[in-house]
Amino acid sequence: MITFISLFAMEFCGNVGYDYAKRRQMKKILAFDIDQTLNVAKTPIPDEMAEILAECLNNFEVCPISGQKFDQFLIQIVNRLIEVAKVTPAQLMHLHLFVAQGTQYYRYVPMANQNDGAEYDERNWELVYSFPLTESEVTQISGAIEQAAKELGFWESDKLKPGDEIIENRLSQVTFSALGQAAGTEEKYAWDPDCEKRKKIVERALELAPGFTFEIGGTTSINAVKPGMNKAFGMQHLIEELGVSKEDILYFGDMTQPGGNDYPVMEMGIETITVRNHEDTEFALRGILGIL
Repeated sequence: MITFISLFAMEFCGNVGYDYAKRRQMKKILAFDIDQTLNVAKTPIPDEMAEILAECLNNFEVCPISGQKFDQFLIQIVNRLIEVAKVTPAQLMHLHLFVAQGTQYYRYVPMANQNDGAEYDERNWELVYSFPLTESEVTQISGAIEQAAKELGFWESDKLKPGDEIIENRLSQVTFSALGQAAGTEEKYAWDPDCEKRKKIVERALELAPGFTFEIGGTTSINAVKPGMNKAFGMQHLIEELGVSKEDILYFGDMTQPGGNDYPVMEMGIETITVRNHEDTEFALRGILGIL
């Protein structure tokens, strides 16, 4: 671990040229992918990450953006911030949830629902905007993904846990999860570690439904949206909603390769740190917070 940290620091600071003090003066927004960036995929963020993010909320606007549903943002991030780091409603005002690749945006309003703002109330998350798919679009995407996976022998319905599903309508996005949402972490990591299965599914799905965008995310997922409604769409709306510029943002993600769901953020010119896991993210954040 010591060797890895040293190498990571050398690569990060040397190749990327990261000057913590300089960037602290420049950046207003810390934006994050979730799975493999803030946590082990599909699990709540670790205690240490919760504590670090709580400290970030005192100094930056914090903006997780992911293909996940709103309730997963609560389970994986918000609830942990409250339970572990004891964040306050005032701190949560600096947490911005960009759901389903940023096609939905939620912010916390402490005084909503006749609250005095002293205690956290889950009802106080306000949906600022949403761009849902039509029923016809959901049908087209779902059919293309299912047909592609079945043709290629990657349809694993026999491995689903009761009540789980492979294709999920997330309102503004359709998500394929090869083993379902409830599968174990080890199973998910083992299913497609090099993304080759999902690349084949995406290639065939694009032939069947060329009017949509299919991106690889997480460990077993493919996110499908209307063209342009990927994380670049979400980040552009983040810029507009928070009144900042691209230069004000520092983004962390693990799928920054072409075809990955973090790649559009890099393409639009936002400074990005590519991480392999949440430990990489924690290390970088400690460096940033260490010079405050």
